[in-house]
Amino acid sequence: MIASFLSDAQRAQLIANGRMALAQQDFDPLPVVKLFTPDAGATWLLSELDESGEICFGLCDLGMGFPEIGYVALAELSAVRGLMNRPIEQDLHFHADKTLSAYAHEARLHGRIQA
Repeated sequence: MIASFLSDAQRAQLIANGRMALAQQDFDPLPVVKLFTPDAGATWLLSELDESGEICFGLCDLGMGFPEIGYVALAELSAVRGLMNRPIEQDLHFHADKTLSAYAHEARLHGRIQA
């Protein structure tokens, strides 16, 4: 279920960041949430959500050595399963300490998200 990925507070912050990104071209927020596959190597650091609450923006790492910034639909994430058919989980201990672009730069250097 999509709602299980995000708390109401996280959803509100993601939408607020999405609005700021539309208003400010150089807006570079901290990621709000980290999602991952517990039985595969995929990770997502999400920083923005569109007004519809369906499309997120963030750093996406599918575990193939090529992390990239882009868009992902929450509905698509809800369908993702790892090698043992486990759904995506949220890293409840994640606290962003740098901007999304800083995480992206580091991820490109290492071939994976370093969070």
